[in-house]
Amino acid sequence: MASFWIRWGRMLLMLLLLSGLPASAAPTPPPTLTTTSLPPVRLRRPDPEQLRDFRGQRDFQYVEVRSEMSPWDLFWARVWQRVGEWLSSRSYHGFWRYVFYALFLGALVFVILKLLQVDITGAFGRNPRRAALAYDTEAEDIHALDFPTLLAEAEAAGNYRLAVRLGYLQALKQLTDAGHLEWQPDKTNLAYERELPAGPLRTAFSEVSRQFEYVWYGELTLTPEHYAHTHASRQALLAQLTNRRAA
Repeated sequence: MASFWIRWGRMLLMLLLLSGLPASAAPTPPPTLTTTSLPPVRLRRPDPEQLRDFRGQRDFQYVEVRSEMSPWDLFWARVWQRVGEWLSSRSYHGFWRYVFYALFLGALVFVILKLLQVDITGAFGRNPRRAALAYDTEAEDIHALDFPTLLAEAEAAGNYRLAVRLGYLQALKQLTDAGHLEWQPDKTNLAYERELPAGPLRTAFSEVSRQFEYVWYGELTLTPEHYAHTHASRQALLAQLTNRRAA
């Protein structure tokens, strides 16, 4: 009797174990792929005549045109390239960096002093150039100056720079006396030129005015040959003024 219950217990235990196992799912059939036949692809080619027309249009010419540099531009491009390489080198960040700063600062100071018309020649032990004659440009009045005497004295002393200035002022007086200009001490040379009508007289005055500015403000030391050229220009202006009076 005991063996019966033992066998019955074993069967019950097996049934309980089998009832706890998950049931295996039925296999799912693979999906059916539906294929659709498409018509063949037809390549469309443009008309050859239209292609030739496109090739002739500038908008479709994808070629980068290289700009030709002049020898002068090429020279400066190489110079700045060398400067850039030097500034990026290790030697620049040492001693030469401060040398470069000193040169740049000196050039800047020199330009500022020249713009302010400061005479710095005395700082280097050299006396500035002075006129051979005592002449005050601040008190100039073209109606009170004795131009023939002053010009003769300046030419005799070899002070051709002062002679050019006196000759220019004499030309202003002659044009003012003839009624072509209205002289004022603070008027610029360009303003005088614009007062003259276009023509030979204005052209001759423009040349005399240009020479005066170059010689006087540029502090140019003239040779006798150079002064003869400026004197001839003043004579040409005087001839134009005489012809205008006679007309």
